[in-house]
Amino acid sequence: MKTIQLKVPDEVDLKEYDYAMIIASKLYEDGKLSAGQAAEIAGLTKRTFIELLGRYDVSVFSSSLSDLHQDIANA
Repeated sequence: MKTIQLKVPDEVDLKEYDYAMIIASKLYEDGKLSAGQAAEIAGLTKRTFIELLGRYDVSVFSSSLSDLHQDIANA
């Protein structure tokens, strides 16, 4: 796993946890990571990660119509 460093202005008052969650949720939303992989980056269980996605304006559900049909078929 890669480690990155970010330089963030002092006036951005976020906790380290929030940075990890913002990055993980964006990569999940873009389909770059699975929920499990994103949860690992955020230091959370998969369930907790999924429960918190809404706080970061990320939907658990894919916006792709084909993904929706696939989810329905697998239900």
